[in-house]
Amino acid sequence: MSGDVVDSDLVEGVPRRRIVLASMVGTTIEFYDFYIYATAAVTVFPHLFFPKGDSTTALLASLATFGLAFVARPVGSVVFGHFGDRVGRKATLVGSLLLMGIATFAIGLLPTYAQVGIVAPALLAVLRFSQGLALGGEWSGAALLATETARPGKRGWAAMWPQLGAPFGFLLANGLFLALIFWLGHRTADPDLDGAFMTWGWRIPFLFSAVMVAIGLYVRLRIMETPVFTRAVERGEKVKSPLAQVFRSSWRQLIIGTFVMLATYTMFYIVTTWALSFGTGKRPPEGTGLGFGYVDFLQLQLIAVLFFAGMLPLSGWLADRVGRRRLLLVVTAGIMAYGGLFAPMLGSGDTSYGTMLAFLIIGMTLMGFTFGPMSAVLPELFPTNVRYTGSGISYNVASILGAAVAPFVATWLATQYGVGWVGLYLFVAASLSLIAILVMREGKDTSLDSEPHDHAVR
Repeated sequence: MSGDVVDSDLVEGVPRRRIVLASMVGTTIEFYDFYIYATAAVTVFPHLFFPKGDSTTALLASLATFGLAFVARPVGSVVFGHFGDRVGRKATLVGSLLLMGIATFAIGLLPTYAQVGIVAPALLAVLRFSQGLALGGEWSGAALLATETARPGKRGWAAMWPQLGAPFGFLLANGLFLALIFWLGHRTADPDLDGAFMTWGWRIPFLFSAVMVAIGLYVRLRIMETPVFTRAVERGEKVKSPLAQVFRSSWRQLIIGTFVMLATYTMFYIVTTWALSFGTGKRPPEGTGLGFGYVDFLQLQLIAVLFFAGMLPLSGWLADRVGRRRLLLVVTAGIMAYGGLFAPMLGSGDTSYGTMLAFLIIGMTLMGFTFGPMSAVLPELFPTNVRYTGSGISYNVASILGAAVAPFVATWLATQYGVGWVGLYLFVAASLSLIAILVMREGKDTSLDSEPHDHAVR
């Protein structure tokens, strides 16, 4: 056995399609759980889990708990990364999926502020933190499951499959919320706090996650350990403390990987979470938003996310054809240009549905091209014995610098200085990513079985 994998339809006796399904179904469930919280943070939690008062203050408080998970994600990458590099990829992936499922299901059972006071937002924060821990361990494990079992020369394509979990999870989460709003006759512009949706309907997506987790566990328990990890163990490369080792031997790769991901994270959560709150916010002079109906705007987002999903296979193919660096350089330059569209497309205060849809489609198209190669790019930066920890830390520290603060900073900038400054914020984030990509070495032809000293910075 040599190279990254056995060149057949079987990897250690397991069909590749099962490995692909295991990597994709887990990330779909994890992102579904993550996104139902993001949607509820805008439409439900400000009304039910925080004291009544100024609506903007309640929204910002809700978005702060939303961002709490991103603080937890690097912690999760360290905890799960330790076991992923010490024990193996399979067992760690099962653990992360279980934690996410339990935390999400428990959110659906929480009492509200009116029932238990300050205990309600405190419990919400704890469970949101738990979601972050789980996702911090999930992504890198799923990425390694895909990349460490890929055919030679097809790693970018294989790594694309777990990335599909992000748009699939978004579509499932927001599609279910949309269906419930229609079914229960919920009015998002003037919510009835005693209505069916606000009393029990919003809980259904959270409780439904238990069914999805059961399916995911069934699939993941039927796969084997990756051959790349098994061979590293046989060579005696396993280290006692992956965290200490990765900071000692791969700290440059940690910094590069973090900033490579920065633009991707910043853009996605501006185009989804912030755009939802801005698009459905009151028009001037009562507010600073665009005044779209929540249902109407969510439909626009769901259409745009289809472009995100559609670009992922193309990005995986291109990453193998032209290389990761060349693709990401072009796409990141496109993200910088996209930042210049915020003021002309959203700044007039009377943005049409067509303009808003075009704005979202451009953003989601770029998102597909930049997100697709990442589950190949980050693992390729690190040797096998610290790959789970290293790729996870880079991915999730970027989530703090990008995603965690993006909705909050963008809301503040749009309110204080106008929507054009949100575009400038994205431009700066993309500029930092462009520098990191220029420094990053090309990993297309790197063997994941290479020795630790082979993973040097370009």
